[in-house]
Amino acid sequence: MKKLLILISFLLPLLGSAQLQTVFQQKVDSIYQKYSDAIGIIVHVEAPSENISWSYAKGVADTQSNSILDSQQPVLIASNTKPYVAASILRLVEKGQIDLEQSIQDLLSTTTRKRFEVAGYHLNTITVKQLLSHTSGIRDYVDETYFALVGRRPDYVWQKEEQIKRAIEAGAPQKVGEKFSYGDINYLLLTEIIEQKTRQPFYKAIRELLKYKELGLNQTWFINLEDYPTKTLPLAHQYADRYKWDSYTINPSWDLYGGGGIAATAKDAALFFQHLFNGNIIEDKKLLEAMHTYVLPADQSKYCLGLYHFDFGFSVFYHGGWWGTDVVYSPASNATVTVFTLQKDLQHVINPFLGRSFLTMLVDKH
Repeated sequence: MKKLLILISFLLPLLGSAQLQTVFQQKVDSIYQKYSDAIGIIVHVEAPSENISWSYAKGVADTQSNSILDSQQPVLIASNTKPYVAASILRLVEKGQIDLEQSIQDLLSTTTRKRFEVAGYHLNTITVKQLLSHTSGIRDYVDETYFALVGRRPDYVWQKEEQIKRAIEAGAPQKVGEKFSYGDINYLLLTEIIEQKTRQPFYKAIRELLKYKELGLNQTWFINLEDYPTKTLPLAHQYADRYKWDSYTINPSWDLYGGGGIAATAKDAALFFQHLFNGNIIEDKKLLEAMHTYVLPADQSKYCLGLYHFDFGFSVFYHGGWWGTDVVYSPASNATVTVFTLQKDLQHVINPFLGRSFLTMLVDKH
């Protein structure tokens, strides 16, 4: 195997797109053979410079029926929703409707503002940028107690207001702007800002701000809040062994209002990143650059504005999602790799290996 990898590395610049896709498939097959308890893996590689738009799936979509997994089946992308919310906020900035350094005090609903102020938060000191970068100092509602509640009441329909209440009750405010503290509450509040500014439900506003129709993102939608897209295959089941969860048995409202909530195919998820970083959504280059520029020093946080910025020996912009979903883009190759692993517990093993391997090959091609 080692000799084969060395040979592939040597021959890489000579490989055509079809041959490269064969190598991609072999890598997916190989890792699935090693980790068959992953249940299913869906991969999409979007690399226009190499004339590659390639989807592939291995495994099953459902452990009960053992139905063969199709690469065009959508999944819940969970926190990969955050780049969509962030990009929508930046579109509002681009349109002059809000400012990144603007206080959120007058951008939230009166009810939400009063609730936070009563709890001791000084919203005039928290900016839009700090919500985007998880440096707002607002405590999150997602913790182990929350997972336990969701597990005990899988059919329960969570409301946004309940999640805000949990965040407020989680403890005293933290210092603003000094520390990265990842929290879905930040993005729940950003969707409220979107609603306040557009006077539309956030999911409808996001669809328009991000130009889904124009860009052909036809299999991307907020689950249960928008109609299931026509000509779209059934959602693949996603599993979390630690909690004994099957995504089909948990009401998605627990992760719906901006921190998560989007369902998409692997191809649509990759195309969103491609369109985003190629300037087809946010046209202001400086604003787009701000999206992947560190807010805190890099040794303190790799998070920017709705994205992580990592170094693989080349820059990549990335986000992951709780249900085993990862999307990563490389400017050096102008390519995006999406990896969905249906067994969430193996996400940390499979997804980085495939994403990094594929992007490294594409960068080396250049």
